[in-house]
Amino acid sequence: MKWYEIAVYTTDAGIEPVCGALTGAGLSGFSIEESREAAAAFLEQSALYWDFADMAHIGTDAPCVKAYLAALPENKPLLDAARAAVKRLRGEDLGVDVGPLTVCVTVRDDEDWANSWKRYYEPIEVGERLLVLPSWKPRTRTRRTTLRLDPGLAFGTGAHHTTRMCLELLEAAVPQGGAMLDLGCGSGILSIAARLLGASRAVAVDIDPVAERIAHENAALNGVDDAGYTVEIGDVLTDAALRARIAGAYDVVVANIVADVIIRLAPFALACCRPGAPFIASGIIDEREAETADAIRAAGFAVRQVRRAGGWAAILAVRPA
Repeated sequence: MKWYEIAVYTTDAGIEPVCGALTGAGLSGFSIEESREAAAAFLEQSALYWDFADMAHIGTDAPCVKAYLAALPENKPLLDAARAAVKRLRGEDLGVDVGPLTVCVTVRDDEDWANSWKRYYEPIEVGERLLVLPSWKPRTRTRRTTLRLDPGLAFGTGAHHTTRMCLELLEAAVPQGGAMLDLGCGSGILSIAARLLGASRAVAVDIDPVAERIAHENAALNGVDDAGYTVEIGDVLTDAALRARIAGAYDVVVANIVADVIIRLAPFALACCRPGAPFIASGIIDEREAETADAIRAAGFAVRQVRRAGGWAAILAVRPA
């Protein structure tokens, strides 16, 4: 099947009116490309959750709204309605600069955007004991503990240096029958790995609501029962009720996030660790390693090990006994 890609070129201020006009014409599911200035402003506002962004690949010089329609004869009226809706918008006084409102229609070949990346995702051996196996790949004969995974739209495939280093450190840190806390769980890869490595209970937390469904689905793929696996959604830094729900004495705590969040989380992570329990922190770019390690020490941990790979660092710290 082929698709119509309908692109309407506008301004940042015109994005909302254009989406409204296209919705009124019967279209839905828009792809929005903001200007570089708008993208930079967003990153500035949410800087706590970012350590690095290549501005050469963020934003565009020509903001636009894109919509897609199957290139079928019965959709021709919808295509005409979209063009007419944008034409009417040109004649309205909206009080803001909406730009040229140029409409470009391109016929695209069929592409499964949500799944095309899967062809590049292969089984990954991690550390001494783990094999991360994409859920759509057949099982292979191996002595390794197999973790089946479909990350979907959540972060965490095992391929990135930050996740790999966490898994390598986790192998040696998870006690049989212990409890594990995963702060920033994404796909659930770390908390599920902890269960497969012998933990009897894992609590996974993420700020993204998508993570709840995906982590539970991945847990089910691996036979991890709900009784020993909990996913909580919210911002641990600002949500006191969430902190109260997940508070406890864990045998290992992991945070694979970014430096700024780890720095602010460190005191809470200490409170969640049993005496002698490890705290594994990753997602730290090299430039923030020393600052993050200092904050972890200041919270009361002893830093035992730092791993580095591909411009990233992972820190293994321990709460004193």
